[in-house]
Amino acid sequence: MTTMSHETAVEAPRAAPLEPGSPAPQAPLDRIARVQRRLRDFDRRRPWALDLLVMALVAAITLPDLLLDGDSVGPFKPGANAYARESLPVLVPYAVTAVLVAALWWRRRHPGVVALVVSTVVFTQWWIGLWQPSAVSVLIALYTLASLGRLKVLAWMTAIVAAHTVVVITVVQEVDQPLLGLFFMFGAVTAAVALGLTVRIRRLYTAALEERARRLEVERDQRERLIAAAERSRIAREMHDILGHNLSVMVTLADGAATLAENRNEPSAETLRLLGETGREAMDELRRVLGVLRAEGRDPRSLGPQPGVGDLETLLERVRAAGLIVTCRTSGHLDQLGSGVQLTVFRIVQEALTNTLKHAGAPAVAAVTLSADAGQVHIRVVDSGGGARGRERREPGHGLIGIRQRAALYGGTVTIGPRESGSGWVVDVVLERSAAGAPHGTGAFSS
Repeated sequence: MTTMSHETAVEAPRAAPLEPGSPAPQAPLDRIARVQRRLRDFDRRRPWALDLLVMALVAAITLPDLLLDGDSVGPFKPGANAYARESLPVLVPYAVTAVLVAALWWRRRHPGVVALVVSTVVFTQWWIGLWQPSAVSVLIALYTLASLGRLKVLAWMTAIVAAHTVVVITVVQEVDQPLLGLFFMFGAVTAAVALGLTVRIRRLYTAALEERARRLEVERDQRERLIAAAERSRIAREMHDILGHNLSVMVTLADGAATLAENRNEPSAETLRLLGETGREAMDELRRVLGVLRAEGRDPRSLGPQPGVGDLETLLERVRAAGLIVTCRTSGHLDQLGSGVQLTVFRIVQEALTNTLKHAGAPAVAAVTLSADAGQVHIRVVDSGGGARGRERREPGHGLIGIRQRAALYGGTVTIGPRESGSGWVVDVVLERSAAGAPHGTGAFSS
């Protein structure tokens, strides 16, 4: 068989690479998401840090009012807060603030209980006419309950806080503009609950996305295993055909030689007859073990001879007819390879060119290089890429998994991935001419 040599001088297009060291463009939402992810990770590692920070903020906004003994701005009638402080013991405002701040330490572990305690303390201080900035603790407690607690408890606590607000503003304390006070108080409560529910929904949505990503990863791994199993079955069917043909030839030759030796009264006749019987037993065992692989869904066209290196020309013509420009260069005596190795070479080139047609498209250019020496067979298929579709080839499909499985059969190594120039794809396979090392060989895949 003559070696193939087809050359078409077509220069592959090159994509303009990014400047070295230039940062990739990032959207503002990506940066915000990254910051939120870091904050969540920090909070998971040190949950006490956020609790202490919230307590410190509430104490900080309340401390000036306690030390300066001021009349805090609120819905009550001007002077009511100062009058309440004068009539109450000095330590009462400090005690109320201490309870409201300390309760926040348990807000995430027991959100319902903390919300009830805080709302009761705030209602009590409003009842006695005391208005302090530490009352913001009730909003923090409602936010935490909406974010982490039970929704049924949240509904009850929201109703209780609303009832406390209505009773204090309309019945207990004198308010110049009760409707305006109710509007701002209900607005603050609604905002706290809405913000907590928003965080809760976002957390559930993120958890659902992570779970979906985990399931997809598991499904992808399962799909790859199924593809690999199907490809191994296909390889086994093809090897069954090759081995069956070779054994048939061996048995026929052994029977013929035994008959000839018997006619000549040669002592080797019995040995040749045993050789033929052993070959027939091997064929029976082969049919018994591997014949089941041919039973289901066998294409009648597959009953013909398995393709080899000599059929590559027909394959290349079909690919060129599909619009892909292909060049092929060969070196070495490829026609002297065993039928199994020739089949593997043919299938690898076929899968690589099919992958190029699928992802790069018809305008692309592919170059096939085949070489054989005393111990190895080198297969290299390089394409020029095809823009956006070419960049999508990130996940191994049927063809790439099949290439790895076939290469592993002959202890080969596989390198599949984008070209160093940044444009196009390369499939590089090195096979051992003998399959002796196949059980220990693994196709090295890199992408």
